[in-house]
Amino acid sequence: MAPSRQKKPTWVVDKERARGPRGPERVWLFGIHAVRDALLNPARERHRLIVTLNAQNRLEDAIAAAGITPEVVDPRKFSAPIDPQSVHQGAALEVSPLDWGSVSEVCAPGDQAARVLLLDRVTDPHNIGAILRSAEVFGARAVIAPHRHSAPETGALAKTASGALERQPYLRVPNLANAMGALHQMGYMIVGLDGTAEQDLDAALADTGGIPVALVLGAEGPGMRELTTKNCDRLARIPAAADFGSLNVSNAAAVALYAARRR
Repeated sequence: MAPSRQKKPTWVVDKERARGPRGPERVWLFGIHAVRDALLNPARERHRLIVTLNAQNRLEDAIAAAGITPEVVDPRKFSAPIDPQSVHQGAALEVSPLDWGSVSEVCAPGDQAARVLLLDRVTDPHNIGAILRSAEVFGARAVIAPHRHSAPETGALAKTASGALERQPYLRVPNLANAMGALHQMGYMIVGLDGTAEQDLDAALADTGGIPVALVLGAEGPGMRELTTKNCDRLARIPAAADFGSLNVSNAAAVALYAARRR
């Protein structure tokens, strides 16, 4: 007897059908904040908007600004092809991913003490969404991650980012080491966050007042890969009050960006 195949959830089948011949390039964003900011972003290519009547009323100004005609549905039969467990708040928007440009274009330091964040194999969309919010708050030029080992734009990432995805450059690059090389050529000091480093982060940043700085964080647990570590100019740790204790990667990113901004 042939082994039975696990049946795909209905929402997955609907999502695959909705994707059709266009391939995987389109994304469904959901939630009032994420949808509103995507509607108001002139750089965002929008395709379909599905809303309940209540969500339509809440998004009325953004819908008018975007010039898109929504599909108004019964909240009990929300037809967007997203996980039914998603907290969509009655709004879902199908979009194309944003194209921010190259590392050299986005991260050119100019006359300011630029800050950039690099993520090595951070794959959780909720962590990356939270990191994008912190990057926007602390003025990072970009968040850079390898294309194969990072979370793509998804509804969950956008909802956690609470609008920051529309404003904060998120560059997924073919090769993180090459991106680090490009930053070096632009004069960046690259500081890798490592819990075993001898130097505290404040000390590592002490003499970088007029220098653009790139901060590198690895995945929780394994940390940065060996090649990534070798491409760092310095390694630093965030000091803890106790002998044990570690931060979630999104919290570590916020602390590191704050420290870099205080230089």
